[in-house]
Amino acid sequence: MAGSLYDRHISSVVTVLPQAVGCPYGWELAVSGSLGRPVCATGATAALITERHLAAAAPVDAEDFRTAFVSAHLAMAIVGSDGLVRAANERLLALFAPAGAGAGALTGASAADLCALREEPWMWSSFVEVLQGRRAELLVSRRLKAADGTPLWAEVTITPLAAGGALLSVADVGEDRELRARLRHLQMHDAVTRLPNRALFFERLSGALEQAREAGTGRIGLVYLDLDGFKAINDTLGHRTGDRLLAAVGRRLTDCAAAHGGHLVARLGGDEFALLVTGSTGTEQAGELATAVLNALQEPFDLAGQRHSVSASIGVVERAARGTTATALMQAADTTLYWAKADGKARWTLFDPERNAHRMTRQALSSGLRPAVERGEFQLAYQPLVGLGDGAVRGVEALVRWRHPRLGLLTPNRFIGLAEENGAIVQLGRWVLRTACRQARAWQLTRPETPVLMSVNVAVRQVWDSDLVADVAEILAETELPPGLLQLELTESAVMGSAGRPLQALQALHEMGVGIAIDDFGTGYSNLAYLSRLPVTTLKLDGSFVRGFRDAEHPNPADETIVEALVHLAHQLGLSVVAEGVESEEQAQRLRAIGCDTAQGWFYSRAVSAEKVTELLGAPVRP
Repeated sequence: MAGSLYDRHISSVVTVLPQAVGCPYGWELAVSGSLGRPVCATGATAALITERHLAAAAPVDAEDFRTAFVSAHLAMAIVGSDGLVRAANERLLALFAPAGAGAGALTGASAADLCALREEPWMWSSFVEVLQGRRAELLVSRRLKAADGTPLWAEVTITPLAAGGALLSVADVGEDRELRARLRHLQMHDAVTRLPNRALFFERLSGALEQAREAGTGRIGLVYLDLDGFKAINDTLGHRTGDRLLAAVGRRLTDCAAAHGGHLVARLGGDEFALLVTGSTGTEQAGELATAVLNALQEPFDLAGQRHSVSASIGVVERAARGTTATALMQAADTTLYWAKADGKARWTLFDPERNAHRMTRQALSSGLRPAVERGEFQLAYQPLVGLGDGAVRGVEALVRWRHPRLGLLTPNRFIGLAEENGAIVQLGRWVLRTACRQARAWQLTRPETPVLMSVNVAVRQVWDSDLVADVAEILAETELPPGLLQLELTESAVMGSAGRPLQALQALHEMGVGIAIDDFGTGYSNLAYLSRLPVTTLKLDGSFVRGFRDAEHPNPADETIVEALVHLAHQLGLSVVAEGVESEEQAQRLRAIGCDTAQGWFYSRAVSAEKVTELLGAPVRP
């Protein structure tokens, strides 16, 4: 048997080792070897002996197994059921016995003390269970101390033996742990700046939050920054210069953090960095750190003989750890960083819950616009356009409202701007136009003797992003509304300098017979020259002029002069004039006196339902 271990490859041998190493216990030993090499006992595979093993085991020279145990490369020992070492091999002696000690130096020593198994209750109880045969194995990593005082990371394995006690093996895993540590460092640190990266930052952030929550009153702060103008440097001077700049920024941030409490600094990616303030004392501390960061980055950077200047936009978040998460904290920091950039860059901004709530509401409204159109959540109200000569309703302006399921009835100033930003204005505008034309046609059919002009607001994006002319033609044909009863309102800034497609669309609509009105005239460019070039039929004077028409005791001559001149000019060009924002009898009388054609405002009526407008038709709104 001994010769076979040296002469041919053996993957495993299972046999009984009785008293061969001075131990009364029979135990199972797995042996592996290869051609021309000594065998090595693995030790960690000891198991209970069965009758089948005993019956199948061939006679073996016990001395061979004593040799294998003693000279094995793995440190091993036989441990009695009392937890004391019965026998130890040379490798274990080299670890834990004093230099020059004999073979029995560890006999009687406590295995639990040798391997630090008493330090944690669960580990000690598991060790006892193995000794009693009630647990199949105990495998733990422990930081031990060798006989010469050298620290040692070891993997300790304990498996039960057949007649009680256990086989102990100790494997030095220090090199493996060191390699894993180096790999983890590379994995968790940025190669350019040598700073912790996003993964390590979130790990530390989550740990800090957990620790602060356990404390009950802990707070945490986050300074999140983005370099202003870095992309220009990276694009013009190359990535190598950009990397040097990032590394220099990292060093300054590290110095700054060290001077203000030694806070963690990390590069999260690109030109984004973060400083984590654990155990924060309040917003003042985080604000002081952000100010120090701004000051540190304002100094020029010397890179390869050239001086480069950058600034930073910083978002600062400081709050109680309880009730927040790493994700929520980073979202708040990202939002605040965006505010800092929107406010002008090169500054820090503190997170404001109210401002964030407003942003969240805007975001929710923006994302809900298109589905709201599909669900039919919008409705129209109509504000009468009243003739100043006779007080009769000449037309109405269609004003859209959003009956939001959670926020109630919303006026256009809450959502029209959002619709223009995300493009939903095209879909919404088409719905408004169709609904308004359908109502105008209904009034025409029921009251043919009093035609009602329907005025509908159109955003400039509707002209650019859709075929407005085709939409209008289709809706007029669908509703059978005469084109002369439809007027489209565009703001002065939207039509100013119109060329190409917008101008072509306005001309096509004009040729179709649809009226074109300039809304809020006088608040934009006020370039009178374009009035002669554009196919405009109506000017709507902004309410700010009308507000200058105070009572007779406090007139504003300048406003009256401007309005009178605009009315005269419009009439000379063949345009009608509508005055917006009329709120009093005095204003109406003076507008009538200077020749204004039509008025609109609360003095006559607020925006009301179609049914209420029907009641107003055919009779003067004001005597």
